[in-house]
Amino acid sequence: MRMMQRRNGMADLVDLVIEDTRWAALDMSALAEQAANAALNAAGIPVEYEICILGCNDARIAELNAEFRERPTATNVLSWPAFELAPEIEGGQPTPPPQAEELGDIAIAYETCEREAVEKGITIHAHVLHLIVHGCLHLLGYDHETDKDATLMEELEVKALATMGVDDPY
Repeated sequence: MRMMQRRNGMADLVDLVIEDTRWAALDMSALAEQAANAALNAAGIPVEYEICILGCNDARIAELNAEFRERPTATNVLSWPAFELAPEIEGGQPTPPPQAEELGDIAIAYETCEREAVEKGITIHAHVLHLIVHGCLHLLGYDHETDKDATLMEELEVKALATMGVDDPY
């Protein structure tokens, strides 16, 4: 069991592990908390869980992508849900998570995130917020494999990002 950080007597939502020091310059702890809270609130899920986020580099995320998805390339974000919450019907709402401490784990790669932000002409902060919201929604059972599922997930992403002052990325 991971030890949760405590702030003002309450458990933080995010347990942050930094493997690449470039994340520290972005105040990743604050960004991760903000994005995770926004994602859960947008999905109507109480903020009473823990999410572990790994801030790593492209080499590390490529290893994880190869190990867990058999794709030996870097990607921007990966997620490992603690529960299978996917809806039974296309475009349906996922099952709410059970009472538990952890929702799952997310990894985010610095170089890919930075490159994509530059390509999109947005700040890395905005892109990091988007990717963490995206990863959190995957932990909650949302996906983008079909058009209906993607529409539902994107609507929640836009809703969460708007609460943080981030423009619609779509």
